[in-house]
Amino acid sequence: MAGDEPSDADVFAELEKESKEWDKDAEISRIIKTFKLDSYAVLDLQPGVPDSDIKKVYRAKSLLIHPDKTSNPQAPDAFDALKKAQTVLLDEKERAKLDEAIADARMLLMRDKKLTIDSPEVKDPDAEFRRQWREKTKWVLTDNEIRRRRQVKAQMQEEGRAQKKEEEELTERKRKREHEQNWENTRDKRIDSWRDFSKGGAAKADEGKKKKKKLKTLG
Repeated sequence: MAGDEPSDADVFAELEKESKEWDKDAEISRIIKTFKLDSYAVLDLQPGVPDSDIKKVYRAKSLLIHPDKTSNPQAPDAFDALKKAQTVLLDEKERAKLDEAIADARMLLMRDKKLTIDSPEVKDPDAEFRRQWREKTKWVLTDNEIRRRRQVKAQMQEEGRAQKKEEEELTERKRKREHEQNWENTRDKRIDSWRDFSKGGAAKADEGKKKKKKLKTLG
């Protein structure tokens, strides 16, 4: 029946809803596939943008993919990645490290391609140069992360050795304290034992003298 057919407004609303869901899924998929150590890439921003742009883009994207507003199972992971990327870029020291890595990647790429700062590719980079730059940035960031993890592991091992040594020293001091305490606690017992031993020795000595005297008498 004609009355059961959806109106144009209903069709438009449904299409708009589907479009928004597609936008959400597309953005979630993009974030999930993005190299997470590059916070600029996660937020789809270029290096050098002001903090105001970072906050603006983060707000728009976080509202778009918020887990409460989509049934996409990857939304929580994408949202967390987005939040972490914003935190890094708004942290002066962390952002400086990232910018340095990107600059290192550019320098290494120039060296690999035997380019100078005056080379046309460097002055006005095309899409291919930018792609290679991004790939080199991934390599630099990965290498930095591996080095960082090694340092953390070495530090933890060193701290573990120091802690083990400290625990051994504490155990040894405790053992000595207990030994001294036991020695002190048994002092009276040792004295009594020595007295008993001394008395016993004296009695045996007297008995020996008596036997010798008796033998002389018999002789």
